[in-house]
Amino acid sequence: MKSKCLLSLLTFSEKRRDLLLFLLEQPSTLTNIRKKFDVSSPEIALRIREMESANLMYKDPSTKMYTLTTTGKIIAKSFRPFVDMVDLIEKNEDFWNDHDLSGIPDQLLDRLADLKDCDFYIDKLENVYTSHKSFLETIEQSHTIKGVSPVFFSTYPQFFKHLAEKDVPTSLILTDSIYEVVKTDYAEDLKTYNDGEFTDLYLIDSAKVAFVVTDVFFSMSLFFKSGNYDPRTDLICFDKKGIQWGNDLS
Repeated sequence: MKSKCLLSLLTFSEKRRDLLLFLLEQPSTLTNIRKKFDVSSPEIALRIREMESANLMYKDPSTKMYTLTTTGKIIAKSFRPFVDMVDLIEKNEDFWNDHDLSGIPDQLLDRLADLKDCDFYIDKLENVYTSHKSFLETIEQSHTIKGVSPVFFSTYPQFFKHLAEKDVPTSLILTDSIYEVVKTDYAEDLKTYNDGEFTDLYLIDSAKVAFVVTDVFFSMSLFFKSGNYDPRTDLICFDKKGIQWGNDLS
């Protein structure tokens, strides 16, 4: 019964939830708590009393700082990934509901919270190719590049040839059908890429995720559940956790 009360305490109040996670970072005075949440003393004092009664936090008499109890720390550490996961999904629920996620391994779906600081870029149809140009410019700022491409853009062959000529370590995975297009229509670019000292090329039958991960950023786009590729919506991360998630996907 008590566990249900704790769950209600944290899930039914955003202030209590945020206070728990705030104190997980470090103990804090009442003044700093008020500043953090921009609330009056009486308002936050009520939340503090509720959490003290639940044995989640206490006021250290020697430092006058509020800190989490051992139980509070255990719960906060477990609760943090759940909150991050919910925040990520709420940024763009349609992205997760409308797209085919079967190309993402289960162990990485379990770690979607690592993408909490990522953003979604949704282009208007008429701006898709302008955005794609910006995407390539961001890649060019990178020092190492890995990517999977089950879709074809006519700018890719020359762009990756350019990276090979610059000796940028690049590893690409193409589907068989995309490789046939490149081999037939862009043979010279393909040869230059394959001859590069720091380039690798691998082939797979099919892929349901298109992504690039570099030392600078991670970008992922998906197919709709209908099987059509979505060229307009990208999830893009520039933080360490997001980039590591992308590396694990590769």
